[in-house]
Amino acid sequence: MTPPSRTLGIAFSDGDRTSRLAGAVVRDDGTLDGLGFETCTVGGTDATDAATALFDRLGREDVRHVAVAGVAPAWFNLLDLPRLHDAVDRPVYAVSYEESPGLEPALREAFDGEALARRLDVYRSLPPRVRVQPVESGETASESADPLFVRAVGIGADEAADAVRGLVREGFRRPEPLRIAAIAAGAHREATAEE
Repeated sequence: MTPPSRTLGIAFSDGDRTSRLAGAVVRDDGTLDGLGFETCTVGGTDATDAATALFDRLGREDVRHVAVAGVAPAWFNLLDLPRLHDAVDRPVYAVSYEESPGLEPALREAFDGEALARRLDVYRSLPPRVRVQPVESGETASESADPLFVRAVGIGADEAADAVRGLVREGFRRPEPLRIAAIAAGAHREATAEE
């Protein structure tokens, strides 16, 4: 599968109390085609609302997929992927870069009571992570290359894995929409640090 014609990549960059979200609309050839910004609370529960607001603010009907950098940005401000998918009416997938035993132990260590229960409900609603082996030049998988991990809603896991592979540019590990969004989120955080 070739990557979608346009993907919105959303990445986060945390400050002390506020996380900056950047959304990068990237064409299938890797060209940046739009940027947007939003904020959410570090340690809060508003990341999904912020991602939805970012999508709405961009007003880009031509976006075909939404990719997010992980599911627990902004110190466990969990992204509710099914709710985000319903809000944007596009396939949504979260991409992560590390092996993990899961977030439940870390959530239990950081939160209790209603704050824990709310986060566990969101976390348990997420689809399982699927390992995605990168494809090197010449279309052969490299066993030595670091894998990516994908959780997908509104699209099959295999189709999401193929889309993610198609978005990774040679010489980089991250899918291009997420790589550009992460750069933009960091720059936005630095630019607004004095405010």
